[in-house]
Amino acid sequence: MRRRSKSLIAVLCALSVAGCGSWSDALLGSSRPAEGTPGFVRGFLGGVVADEPRAALAGRDVLASGGSAVDAAVTVGFMLGVTMPSRASLAGGGVCLAFDPRRSETISVQFLPTAPAVIAPGSDRPAALPGTPRGLFALHSRLGRLPFERVIAPAEQAARFGTPVSRAFATDLAAVWPPFSADPQAREIFGKSGGSQALAEGDMLTQVELANLIGQIRSQGVGDFYQGSLARRVADATAAAGGALSVDELRSTLPRAAFAETVSFGSDTLAVSPVGGSVGAAVMMQRLRARVSVEEAAQAALAAAAAARAGTPPSALLASTAPAGGSLPPVLGATTGFAVLDRDGQAVACSMTMNNLFGTGRIAPTFGLLLAAAPGIGQVPPALPSLVMVTNPSTRAFRLAAVSSGGEGAPVALGIAASQAMAGASAQAAVAAPRTLRGAEDTTSRVNLISCSRYLPGSNASCSWAPDPRGNGLALGAD
Repeated sequence: MRRRSKSLIAVLCALSVAGCGSWSDALLGSSRPAEGTPGFVRGFLGGVVADEPRAALAGRDVLASGGSAVDAAVTVGFMLGVTMPSRASLAGGGVCLAFDPRRSETISVQFLPTAPAVIAPGSDRPAALPGTPRGLFALHSRLGRLPFERVIAPAEQAARFGTPVSRAFATDLAAVWPPFSADPQAREIFGKSGGSQALAEGDMLTQVELANLIGQIRSQGVGDFYQGSLARRVADATAAAGGALSVDELRSTLPRAAFAETVSFGSDTLAVSPVGGSVGAAVMMQRLRARVSVEEAAQAALAAAAAARAGTPPSALLASTAPAGGSLPPVLGATTGFAVLDRDGQAVACSMTMNNLFGTGRIAPTFGLLLAAAPGIGQVPPALPSLVMVTNPSTRAFRLAAVSSGGEGAPVALGIAASQAMAGASAQAAVAAPRTLRGAEDTTSRVNLISCSRYLPGSNASCSWAPDPRGNGLALGAD
C-alpha cells in the first residue's frame, strides 16, 4: 500500500508540481524542520554580517528558521549585548534602517543612549538612558515575523550557558583591562586567574545575572524594564553603580520611528537615518558619483556629518542647499554595526553604541548590565552612527545595506565602500578597497556590507555580503 501511495503521489506531482510537497508531507510525513527551527528555510535565505561572529551566527539561525531580516536583526542586537558588551548593551542604544519591500518603504528607528535631563547627586559616572530594549522592540513590532520572545531567547541562552570569547571582544577587553578591572564585578565576570587577567579569545564567558534580566524582559515584556517593578530595580542598580537613572526618566525614554530621509541616486533611492554619520556617508556617495576626488568628497562628508550633528536638516544637506556648520570632536564614541537581508528582500542595517568603549565601565549590580556613558558630559562625546540603504522603489527591490564603525572616518569609509559596491564590485572587494582619511591610511574604521547588484527580489546569485577584513567580523548566508 505504501508503494502504491508513493506511485499515486508521483502521478499527482507530474500533473501539478505545485502542492507536491504538501501532498507528500500529509500522506507520508516530513522530516523538514518546523517553522521557527533552523533548517526550515531551504535554498537562498539571505545573509547577515556583523563585527562579532557569535552574533552573526545567531542571526543566520533566525533566517534559517523562517524569520524576517528584522527578526534576525533583533536577535543580533540582543546577542551583541552578551558577546560584545564593549560596544553594545541593553543599557546602550543605536539606530537602524529597515527596508520593507511589500510597501517599498525604508524606515529609520532611533534609540540612541541619551543623557538624563538631571544628573543625580553622587553620580560619579553618569549613565545614559537605555534605548536598546524599546528600540529593537519598536523595530520588531513593525516588520517582525516570529514572536519577539523567541528572537531574544538566543541571547538569554548564550548569557546563561556561556559562549566562547571572540577575537573581536577579546581585543576590546585587553585594551581597557587595567582600569576596567578596578570594578570588582568586572573582574568577576570578565576576568580569570582571580581577576588578574582578562578573558582571552576562546575562554568561556558566562553572565547568569544578565541572562536573568533578558529572561524577565522575555517573560514580562519590554515595558517592565522602563515602567514596572523591574524599572524600579534598574533605577536602584544604576544608583549603586554611580550612574543613577530615575524611574520617571526611564519611563519617558522612547524610540523615534519615521520614514528615512531619501534622495535619488540614479534610478535608485538612497536612504539615510537623520544622524550625522549616515548623512555624511550619503553625501560622500553623492560626491563620488559626481566624479569629484576622494579627498574633496571626504571633506564634504565630514562637513555634512558635523552640520547634521549641529542641527542642520538632513534633507537640506542631501540637496546641497545648506551651508555646512559645526565640527566633529577629535574622539568619538565607540560603535559596532551589522546588516541583515532575508530571502524576500527585507533588509536592515543597525549601528549600536554605548558612547564609550565599555560605557561607564561600571556594571549595574544584580543585573550584570554594563551601563552606557551619558553623552555630552565630561569627556564623553556622542557616537557617530554611520549607515545607508539603497533600494529601487519602482520595482520594490533591495540593492545595498551598509554600516560602518569607527571615529570620524566612519562615514568616509562607508561612502567609499558603498560607492564601490554600487559601481559593481562584490561586497568582499568593496569593503577591502583602500581607504584614506586626511591623507593617511584609515586603519580604524570597519564596514559591514550586503549588496545585490541585480536587486532582490530578482537575482539571488548577484547578492554578496562581507565584513571588513581589517576587523574580526563574520558574514554568513546560504544559496
